[in-house]
Amino acid sequence: MKQVITLFLLLFVLTSFGQDTTIQKPIDSSSVIIHKDPRIDLLVKKQASSSGGSSSHYSGGITKKSDQGFRLMIISTNNREEAIAAKTKIYTHFPELKAYLWHQSPYYKVKAGNFGDKSQAESYRRRLNSYFPKGVFIMKDRIEVRISEKEKEKDKDDK
Repeated sequence: MKQVITLFLLLFVLTSFGQDTTIQKPIDSSSVIIHKDPRIDLLVKKQASSSGGSSSHYSGGITKKSDQGFRLMIISTNNREEAIAAKTKIYTHFPELKAYLWHQSPYYKVKAGNFGDKSQAESYRRRLNSYFPKGVFIMKDRIEVRISEKEKEKDKDDK
């Protein structure tokens, strides 16, 4: 019996010394202290600047800015070859339009153009309908807008 009591007291003493008493307790018992990596804030800022508002980026020697506008939905299919053929047809007959191929499982979507207003998109939609009889639709989307030299200088001055 003495051994059991001694063992119990020994375990109790060891567990009480196992607590770290050097950490200061919060003033309010309902508060929580959070320790986070400061790089997380940088990632959040980077993500916010790339997805929200109008952002500019440098790509292949051309500075572009993204903004709200319109694109033409050419095709949405689960056949990859059909989507690639549609993109090729756009480049063949309308080389001035930029075509975009996205894969949103299980569909491949082909969109074309970067239109600032709906009237520009409407004129291309009518022309594209003869090549794509299933229909071409105008959609609101984030578009790429080229920045003029004056706007580039203005952006540099603002930074």
